[in-house]
Amino acid sequence: MLKLDNKPLSYDRAFTHAGIQYPANWLRLASLEEKTAIGITEVANEPGYDQRFYWNVSTPKQLNDQPAVDKDGKELGYTQTGLKTLWSATQGEIAASLLAPSDWRIIKAKETGTNIPSAWKTYRAAVRTACNTRQTEIGNAADVPALIELLYGQPTITQQKKDSEGKGVVEPDTLTDEEGKETANPVAGNPVMETVANPAIATAWPTPI
Repeated sequence: MLKLDNKPLSYDRAFTHAGIQYPANWLRLASLEEKTAIGITEVANEPGYDQRFYWNVSTPKQLNDQPAVDKDGKELGYTQTGLKTLWSATQGEIAASLLAPSDWRIIKAKETGTNIPSAWKTYRAAVRTACNTRQTEIGNAADVPALIELLYGQPTITQQKKDSEGKGVVEPDTLTDEEGKETANPVAGNPVMETVANPAIATAWPTPI
């Protein structure tokens, strides 16, 4: 990041310094010496952070609903909504959006006295169940990183394979070829890895029909 007079500069944007107007392409065309001569410095970019979950790079937003307080710790008479409540409400909104396209089927069945197709009844029930389960999972999140992983983590993870006793499996010392001859295993002792479903990911929404 380039700064001048302690203010950030943007490439391809004109700026003014010491009464001189610099054109939008000046930063790209100027040499390092020319930039330094007018006082431009280069500093590290500020680390990015997810504003949905953090106030800044190191301060997470509150996880649970809490009474609002002033700087002296005195309660202000209202509750500050936490991330769990906000994201649980989002699950309800998603569920409503998934159910909305088939609402007309329910209305038609009630108005005409006909049956709702069983496939649609099953799907709509699955949406509601998934919503309830996801809300429970959100409520059980231990901290903000766990909540982020729950909502946006990868569906699968790679981890060391475990045996029936729960111990990590490693490569054997020797390998046996098709003729039954044993040879030294070049990766002996290395962990045997496998790809499995991420246990920290939220329950998936049902597939639309």
